Formats: sequence, C-alpha cells, structure tokens
Amino acid sequence: MLENVSKILTGDLLKILCDMGHGDTIVIADANFPGNLNERQLRYPGVNVGDILNAILDIFPFDYAYTENPVCAMEMTDGDKKRGIPTPPAWGEFEEIIGSRYEGKKLGHIDRFEFYEKTKKAYAVVITGEERIYGNLLITKGCVL
Repeated sequence: MLENVSKILTGDLLKILCDMGHGDTIVIADANFPGNLNERQLRYPGVNVGDILNAILDIFPFDYAYTENPVCAMEMTDGDKKRGIPTPPAWGEFEEIIGSRYEGKKLGHIDRFEFYEKTKKAYAVVITGEERIYGNLLITKGCVL
C-alpha cells in the first residue's frame, strides 16, 4: 500500500502515468468509448471519469505551461446539438475538479473525430464505467518541476 495515493489507482495505471513524458497524452474514456483505437488500455468498469481525474490530480501534472488546453473533452456533435441535447453534466464536474487544482483553468473541447485520431496516438486509454454522455477526456502531461 502507498500513503496519500488514491486507492483506485492500480499499479498498472501508476506505472503508465510515471512512464509518460512531457507532452504525452492519456485518454480517460466513458463506457461507450471504442476499444479498438489504442492497444495500451486499462479497464476501470467500477469508476467514472471524474473519479480517475480526481485521483490523478495531485500526482500527475497537467501541461498548462505549454499547452493551451491540456485537458479536453470530446465536443458534442452538431447533430446532438441540433437535437437539443443539453451540455453534458460531466463537463461541469470535470471543470470543478480541474479548478480545484488549477485556479481559473477551463476544460477544452476537441471535435469527436479529431479526438479519436488523437486517441490513436495517446500513450494509453483508461476505459471507465462512466455512463454519462460525452464523458471522455484527453489529458496532456506536463513537467514535474
């Protein structure tokens, strides 16, 4: 056991977070996310994206020094917007979590298909049990200073 590390962070995820370098990205995805986009995956069916985001907050630096939006959600499609689907509630939670560590910082947004392309190049994908729509994040690692 480790002290001051969230109990939901497994050794596999801690190793991935540690092995990543500055500028590497990781995807924390919802339960509906396509599993064939990246070979390095971990499954966390019992937790949601906010749980993982909160758990890594104090041990994983987000790249606000060199990246305009180091934490980005998958943007809603135009079709979903036209159908009147409201802003995903998960986004508010993500912004609260980010703001608790990085005051005044906001959640960025990436087009759905661009998000998928970036996922192919990501260091790893964590697929959670998140059931809320558009509960996907792409996070860029910063430097430990």
